[in-house]
Amino acid sequence: MGTWMQRIAVSWLVYRLTESAFILGLVSFAALIPSLVLSPFIGSFVDRHQKYRIVVITQCGLMLQAGALALMVFLGYYSVWWIGVLSLIQGVINTFDVTARQSLMVELVDDKADLPNAIALNSSAFNAARMLGPALGGVLLSTYGEAVCFGVNFVSFIAVIGSLLSMRLTTKPIEARQASTWNGFKEGFIYLKHSPHILSLILLLTASSMLIIPYTTLLPVIAREMFDGDATTFSWFESAAGLGAMAGAVYMARTPMGVNLRFRVMKASGLFALGILALSFASWLPLALVSTLLASMGMMVQNSSINTYIQTHAMPAYRARAISYYIMAFQGVFPLGSLFIGALAQVWGIHYTLLFQGVAGSLIAMGFVIYIWQHINRKYVPV
Repeated sequence: MGTWMQRIAVSWLVYRLTESAFILGLVSFAALIPSLVLSPFIGSFVDRHQKYRIVVITQCGLMLQAGALALMVFLGYYSVWWIGVLSLIQGVINTFDVTARQSLMVELVDDKADLPNAIALNSSAFNAARMLGPALGGVLLSTYGEAVCFGVNFVSFIAVIGSLLSMRLTTKPIEARQASTWNGFKEGFIYLKHSPHILSLILLLTASSMLIIPYTTLLPVIAREMFDGDATTFSWFESAAGLGAMAGAVYMARTPMGVNLRFRVMKASGLFALGILALSFASWLPLALVSTLLASMGMMVQNSSINTYIQTHAMPAYRARAISYYIMAFQGVFPLGSLFIGALAQVWGIHYTLLFQGVAGSLIAMGFVIYIWQHINRKYVPV
């Protein structure tokens, strides 16, 4: 919840200082570009080190970053440049953290048949915080300002780190390898090339992160320009997105064994595109909030299904590297998309930008349907 408070406070602070959708996208770019540049190398690093230890260290680093941001804003010594620098630092730490945490999930689940449900329950907790965090953050933001949101995030890490230290894990020994991180990166790339089903999902996620998912960075612009709103209106949109993601996570948590996750990705991509299209035409605030909820639900099911498929189908020795490509496609390409979509919103306006994203999402979903159809037909061709 603290992380989501900080996220909406950063977005609102940047937009309040600049009133520029492009600068808003630029700060998001700084926060997430490390995922694009570093993820494949970090995946190789994580495969060769204790994942639990990495997570503890990164959470401490994120706590320090939140404290620095809170202190800077509290003292009044801040600018968009400094916010961008701290966002970049957060992005570097977060790239290590997410790769290690996602890879650690498998070690926390004794019965591997429960892994899809465990991943979905993890997403449920994440998205419950996404639903509640912005709502509470919006109240704190409009009442006390950004510094309090950053301070609450700093304090919240006490519970996070305490929970980690309370774990009693039987960590598996890591095989000593002399291979360099660069060689590990190349091995991961070769493995991906020979895993077409995983590769197709990562390519879909890459296109989605470039053209559609960055709609989330435009929520402050949608709140202010489309509905003449304030920080509270913005928090409603964030909470609607969180509620949709939570609904998607609960749906994923009920996933039985044997479900074709690629079919689920196909349907979720269509729902995602439909939500964005509806949002682009919405002129009534409740309809816009429902459209945001549907788009977020589709995005959640799409991304969670891809994550689950990779975790359950990747070879154990390459799992962290496969996940690192997932993170690169999701969080790494996202800043490029934020930069592009932010510039597009600056030139075209928010309505036409959302319309473009909805159409792009429909084309991506149709492309994946064609891929699935070709694969089904190919599977039954006699050899």
